[in-house]
Amino acid sequence: MACPREVVLDALHQLAPTHLAESWDNVGLLVDPGERTEFERAFITIDLSDTTLEEALSSKADFIVAYHPPIFSGLKRLRWDQPAERIILRALREGLTIYSPHTALDAVPDGMGDWLARAVGPGRIKPIVPHESDSAAGSGRTIRLDRAISIDVAISMVKSHLGLSTLRTSRAGTELPITNVGVCPGAGGAVFEHLKRVDLLITGEMRHHDVLNFRARGTHVILTEHTNTERGYLPYLAQDLRKTCPGLEVLLSQLDADPLEIA
Repeated sequence: MACPREVVLDALHQLAPTHLAESWDNVGLLVDPGERTEFERAFITIDLSDTTLEEALSSKADFIVAYHPPIFSGLKRLRWDQPAERIILRALREGLTIYSPHTALDAVPDGMGDWLARAVGPGRIKPIVPHESDSAAGSGRTIRLDRAISIDVAISMVKSHLGLSTLRTSRAGTELPITNVGVCPGAGGAVFEHLKRVDLLITGEMRHHDVLNFRARGTHVILTEHTNTERGYLPYLAQDLRKTCPGLEVLLSQLDADPLEIA
């Protein structure tokens, strides 16, 4: 079975409208050999590396959804001896189409940002920086919890939500209950600059001095490593794509992983 090309592209536009992406980002259809009128098998990964590209080829995928755009800063050359450029050359040679949703998927209502906010339980969720066209969309999320929790409970909940056994944490030296939380997939430093005080921040990575500053202000910080705030949402993206594109087989990478590990 297969799904028409335009149906697949339209589905991704609906799931992660490109106008919601950050101005610095590079989202949407990035590599388009133009050879296919329909797609049979989509492959979803956070990062498109030599390893995950080989996995996609082995699975006979003809369409790749790479959350992080493999073409980000302006490419001026395409050379086989440069890893990032080689990936694009190989994709073109194999006739693979590549699409990236990145910050559009973060920003869309009920997308990655909302999913990450739910790590600490139910509550009222809203964007940290609302998008000008949709107040329910935007960068980052705050959640005002229905029920206050402790930092120890928050750490346990985040581990469970993200499927992790370890986290990096900065405790603010207060045992006051946590009721207001800020989250951002990936790296939240710039987004968190727009926040007034919250009890806890959750993101993948943060600069050392920013962590110190937040701790001094009485805010706990939980860091998961960059892609660990993102990867757990991919099964939901795959499920939505299957629903909107009957006939399209959707596969999740089994080899995609954060490049950092505890040694």
